[in-house]
Amino acid sequence: MLIINGQVVLKDKVVTGAIAVEDGNITAILLNDEEIAEWKEGINDQSILTVIDAKQRFVLPGLIDIHCDAIEKEVQPRPNTLFPLEMALVEFERKLPLHGITTMYHSLSLGVGLSLRGDHLLTKMIELIHHYNRKRAIIRNRVHLRFEVSHHAGVPILKRFLDEGKIHYLSYMDHSPGQGQYRETGSFEKYVMKNQGVSLKEVQGIVEGLLKRQQEIDWDQLKRLGNFAVERGIPVASHDDDSPAKVDQLKSYGISVCEFPINLDTAKYATELGYSVCVGAPNVVRGISHDNNLNATDAIQAGVATILCSDYHPSSLLGAIFKLVDEGIADLPVAVRMATLHPAQALHIDNSFGSIEIGKAADIIIIDRYEGLPWVTDTIVNGVHVLAASVRY
Repeated sequence: MLIINGQVVLKDKVVTGAIAVEDGNITAILLNDEEIAEWKEGINDQSILTVIDAKQRFVLPGLIDIHCDAIEKEVQPRPNTLFPLEMALVEFERKLPLHGITTMYHSLSLGVGLSLRGDHLLTKMIELIHHYNRKRAIIRNRVHLRFEVSHHAGVPILKRFLDEGKIHYLSYMDHSPGQGQYRETGSFEKYVMKNQGVSLKEVQGIVEGLLKRQQEIDWDQLKRLGNFAVERGIPVASHDDDSPAKVDQLKSYGISVCEFPINLDTAKYATELGYSVCVGAPNVVRGISHDNNLNATDAIQAGVATILCSDYHPSSLLGAIFKLVDEGIADLPVAVRMATLHPAQALHIDNSFGSIEIGKAADIIIIDRYEGLPWVTDTIVNGVHVLAASVRY
């Protein structure tokens, strides 16, 4: 495969040129017609060569999304309307090349107990992803297990998946009321009632049980499991930290990523400790946190956030990159790194993914713009052209 006439976004610059792909990997970055001609001469059978004309569009490495729970809405688009998991996975995966996402860490929550976040459906989905990957795949489907620290009954499930190597990324969450994401009185109750369609009486029972279990957390056990994950090469993250003290609490748990810090001081402190700080792309696109917490753009401008994830809205990831560029907050290579190389580094896969470099997997997307909005015309995963899109008029 040869991708020609592209504005190729490398790690630190943009060049006009072509990318050569052989056996699923990038083998050459060609900067002029002479180099392209010389490379073609080395192809034994040019009749099988696929040439993709980028037409001066941007050519980026495929996006790596380390935190996205949107598959939950594919399973349950409305309260009390569950769809078959197999259908949800296949249909959700089909959408991801449209957004330029070539590696997705499906964020599956163990501990809330509602819809896909219940133990039975969650474990079934994790098993289904691994079964599916053995048979076929359009993109790279990986598992990000989000573990609710107060979910004592889920500890054996977490242990089993760690032992079986079925988790690629682990984060510790505490969604109990009165702290973290739900510091404001009543915010937890409102969220659960709206999102899950439960009554006030039902949510009050959920809160009582959650607060009781929170007092019974075996923190030493969670520390051991976090460090065991690190020993197995599985990165561990904290989630919704609302103070430097909260970050300190989890320092010995193997944490290397701080997801969605609630305020700028916490993001700064996590950065000073050497953690990767992840913020949400929807926050950047909308210009505000949906929970009135840290503004992601402020964190990026302050230099205390280096990773973008789509959180709950996959199409925001590409949109956030170009919004940062258009508003002069970051140049294109810097913004692209936040959704490609930096997440790859945080999850220890940057030897093979995350940038357009010779020897790395050919995960490549081609981006056009319509009235300023970026959209994906082509997605290539491991050298396979999985998406080619055009317009009718």
